[in-house]
Amino acid sequence: MQRSRAIFFWQWLLAFHRNVQIIVLAAVISALMVFVQRLPAWSLIDHRSFDYLTTVRPPALPKNGPIIVAIDEPSLAEINLQWPWPRNLHARLVAALRAAGAKVIGLDIIFSEPSTAQADEAFAAVLGPDVVLAGDETLISSLQADQLIRTMPLSMFTDTGAVAGIASVSLHEDAVLRQIPDIEDSFAAAILRAAATPIPASEQDLLVQSYGGPRTYPTVSYYQALEPEVFLPEGLFRGRIVIVGLSLQNAPSISSGGADAFATPATIHNGRLTAGAEVQATFVDNLRTGDGVAKAGSGSTALLLLSAVALASRLVWRGTNWRTWCGAAIAITFAVLGSFLVVRTTGIFMPPALPAVSLAAVVLAQSSIDYASERRSRRQITKAFSQYLSPDLVERLAKDPEQLKLGGETRELTILFCDVRGFSTIAEGLKDDPELLTQLMNRLLTPLSNVILKNGGTIDKYIGDCIMAFWNAPLPDPDHARHAVSAALEMLTAIAALNNDLRSEAQGVGPAFPELRVGIGINTGTCVVGNMGSDSRFDYSALGDAVNLAARLETASKDYGVPILLGEATATQVHDAFDVRELESTTVRGRSEISRVFALKSTFA
Repeated sequence: MQRSRAIFFWQWLLAFHRNVQIIVLAAVISALMVFVQRLPAWSLIDHRSFDYLTTVRPPALPKNGPIIVAIDEPSLAEINLQWPWPRNLHARLVAALRAAGAKVIGLDIIFSEPSTAQADEAFAAVLGPDVVLAGDETLISSLQADQLIRTMPLSMFTDTGAVAGIASVSLHEDAVLRQIPDIEDSFAAAILRAAATPIPASEQDLLVQSYGGPRTYPTVSYYQALEPEVFLPEGLFRGRIVIVGLSLQNAPSISSGGADAFATPATIHNGRLTAGAEVQATFVDNLRTGDGVAKAGSGSTALLLLSAVALASRLVWRGTNWRTWCGAAIAITFAVLGSFLVVRTTGIFMPPALPAVSLAAVVLAQSSIDYASERRSRRQITKAFSQYLSPDLVERLAKDPEQLKLGGETRELTILFCDVRGFSTIAEGLKDDPELLTQLMNRLLTPLSNVILKNGGTIDKYIGDCIMAFWNAPLPDPDHARHAVSAALEMLTAIAALNNDLRSEAQGVGPAFPELRVGIGINTGTCVVGNMGSDSRFDYSALGDAVNLAARLETASKDYGVPILLGEATATQVHDAFDVRELESTTVRGRSEISRVFALKSTFA
């Protein structure tokens, strides 16, 4: 009972140590991720994940959205005038669009400087509350100060009732346009106010929800819009918002750049830039439909981080293996899919990178710790048992340390003692040549040890010229008795081979030795086996009455005149495999009880 309680306490202590380790690891990684997510490089990861998740299956283009009138290559060729075009031409366009039923006309062109008096007056004459003109804001930074310069349309244009809105955009660190400008005085907001369209309130900055790549919006050329009744279907502009701006196709890629063209989240799929007029149309639809995306707050982000770390801790709580990584992969997949579903259903972007990386970091770190611990355990086991077991058994034990219960356990063993007969006489004859005696010992014990290891035995110790070995520990061996007896028979063969070698050497120039003989005692019984000794020095060994009887049987084999003597339990387990003969029952030396002893018939002289 006390032993069981001690084992339980030790197992609890080990588990407690691991649990504390995981908790500390989770806390460290959580703190590290809080710091890492504040780095500029991390924001790029969140930006890129936003691009993928919002454009992999973008929502359909809202109905009755803006129509783009593109100042494009066909228009430049057809109109055949140098840019910038005269403002009386823009006046013709405004008049044509209004006549075609356009609800609001947004001119994404800066009219901040006067041109000719006649052209400016013609342009001002057609302007009204249904026309929105573009303004610009530029931040100029210097060592002395930051200066914000605002460029607005000429007052003669806005005095007629035309509305002005800031068409400037802000790019993220990777030069991608994802941010919807401040709503208050933006070009898109001015268009919606002119169209009497309510703008849903938002307490935070919004990100752009792309509907597709370039030319996703219905687009017509400028020259076509000048004469819609000739070039366009009837009623195309009726009741619609129309945005006029540059949309050149000769510079549509990131590498070549372009005038008033921007990289957007959709660029990640097609590598193309989107014209500023189409970007403004996207802003308009994002604001009027509420499709603009809000980024999750710091509270939600912290909750995601803690949830991911908690889940990862649960995955590694009892150990790490391939199932742990499968679970982590599934959890990361759900984090990405969850972020996709949330942004689609609620319009809130919850960056999946933070929980995914946090979860992977905990699993990877604990897996590395477990792997290092396992490697250390394997090295310790290999070092501890390489002298006791065959290499194959050591490898099996290192791969599955659970088969080893250190500290002592009760198990049925078969124990073998082997002693060289007359070795004292041999040693006395070589007292003046200890090196030769050492060589003889090595030549004797090496083949005997190899036989034991070959048959799956564990070498307990060498006691002078005696070998103690046992079977069925530390690895289980259901046929331990048969393997021990097989080893004993092979040991006799090994001794005979060694004697032949010594005789052959003696006929030459080698020393002459008397014929070597061994006595072997084998017994089976319940023993305590494990690491035994002191705190500073211990051996993997076996203790018990069965061990003592095996040692006595080895001594008694000389009295019976047989090389191998078996105990009753061993003989019972191997009688089907070997021809055993019972000798007369006797009291072996050192024991008061009468013991039944057996010998192998094949070993009788």
